[in-house]
Amino acid sequence: MKAPAFDYARATSVEGAVALLAEHGERAKVLSGGQSLMPAMNLRLLAPELIVDIGALDELRGIRRQGGMLSIGAVTRHADLQNSAEIATHAPLLKEAVVHVAHPAIRNRGTIGGSLAHADPASELPACVIALDATIVVRGINGERRIPAEDFFIGIYETALSAGEIITAVEVPLPAANAVHFFSEFARRHGDYAIVGLAAQAVVDNKRLTDIRPVFFGVGAKAERVNVAALLNTDVTPAKLSESLKVMQGTLDPPEDQQASASMRRHLANVLLARCVAELLGRADLRAGGTA
Repeated sequence: MKAPAFDYARATSVEGAVALLAEHGERAKVLSGGQSLMPAMNLRLLAPELIVDIGALDELRGIRRQGGMLSIGAVTRHADLQNSAEIATHAPLLKEAVVHVAHPAIRNRGTIGGSLAHADPASELPACVIALDATIVVRGINGERRIPAEDFFIGIYETALSAGEIITAVEVPLPAANAVHFFSEFARRHGDYAIVGLAAQAVVDNKRLTDIRPVFFGVGAKAERVNVAALLNTDVTPAKLSESLKVMQGTLDPPEDQQASASMRRHLANVLLARCVAELLGRADLRAGGTA
């Protein structure tokens, strides 16, 4: 199938893009990398009357260290994240995760802002920005807003973006000196959407977790941060980890589809969280907790 007819406008500034969106309202859609929008249009799932292309806006591109954070422009491509020395140094979770996003052709076109705005619950980057405690910067006709990543994702393909707003940047706090991260996912093939995945950012001090932000994807209507506060500032034992896994199980409501049953997704989530804690602490004896 092919997309229905539409008008096209290439924005020359953020202000121009916002003005076009304000004028056309729900009849307009933003094109960033096009790797989600165009397939949806070709399948006739979306039929906007106007496409506003922001892909050429250099002011929305690039990765810059600003004070205590990294500012990542919304049209920065996945491949740029993968190859950035700043990302490797200050947000290695993103570097590790982005290689799981589809395939090189997609990563060379897809953008971080487009991925976050699309809000696919099985996508890697929404989980990562929540784990990193990032802020999503958006702009509309009424000015700029900063939205904590944890509040940005509302449901399946649904975000806190208002009509006429676009993502302009993602702000990621610089990590603590003893920060560590974890990323892993189960997928049928590399590059497929995850059946279940987990991204986590943590701080380890004296072989104890003093902070951890584990975020699952593929287990619900949006990326889901889980509470494992019982594992903080304590010597983690297999029994404590097992109890935390049981508590986590009660908070997940995974879907059932052709890829996996809900019970299979819960089991895989168990496996991933146990591996996460074991890897972050360097404790191979804790990995078995996920097989229970």
